[in-house]
Amino acid sequence: MCLGVPAKVVEFTENHMAVVDVDGNQVNISIQLTPEVKIGQYVLVHAGFAMDIIDESFAEETMKLLKQLQPQ
Repeated sequence: MCLGVPAKVVEFTENHMAVVDVDGNQVNISIQLTPEVKIGQYVLVHAGFAMDIIDESFAEETMKLLKQLQPQ
């Protein structure tokens, strides 16, 4: 099973790369598969790649559900 994590694009860097925010953590990812993404949009990240552009409400709901899976 694979897990994609929602992230907000905050900055573009060189060579089809971007910095994204994943629940307060900044991560470098490839945007080669989603070259049309814009700063401020949300993407679904898997294995260091933005797999798809998603809307903000879907990103927030997904993060909420992922947090519920964390052990207390």
